Amino acid sequence: MELLFFYIFAGIAILAAIRVVTHKNILHAALFLILALFSVAAIYILLRAEFLAAVQILLYVGAIMALFVFTILLMNVVQAQFLRQFHGQFWLALALVGLLALEIGYVLFKDVQGNFPLIQETPPEVAAKAALDALARLLLTDYVLLFEVASILLLAAMIGAIVLARGEHRH
Repeated sequence: MELLFFYIFAGIAILAAIRVVTHKNILHAALFLILALFSVAAIYILLRAEFLAAVQILLYVGAIMALFVFTILLMNVVQAQFLRQFHGQFWLALALVGLLALEIGYVLFKDVQGNFPLIQETPPEVAAKAALDALARLLLTDYVLLFEVASILLLAAMIGAIVLARGEHRH
């Protein structure tokens, strides 16, 4: 049953991702991206990575996509210019799509044979290490220096973004 849901959510994610890059309306493309991100979060839940699913929903769907949608609405750019920009790359794109289809077919064929299971039960020792409390304990004990360096880098990036956004408009 889990395998069926895995394929359903993977299919939804793939179709939504295709609509993200092919839809003319930017706002609708952003909504398809939200659907794709929710589908990936559902796959994380099926793989018993609930923390990753929560981060996916809260961070990507909640924060970043809200920022994208508000930016699109505030800029009043809803209809994108649909320009034909292939420039003779149609056959290369078709060959790459065919190669990707062959790879997906190979993985699915191996999965049906049982040689390459896509979903496996998470071993208990891996699940214990992946738990949120274990992650927090590791970040605040063994890797506290790296954690602080990463937070300083993020702070520097935020300050740089603010300085760049302000530009030359100092009064």
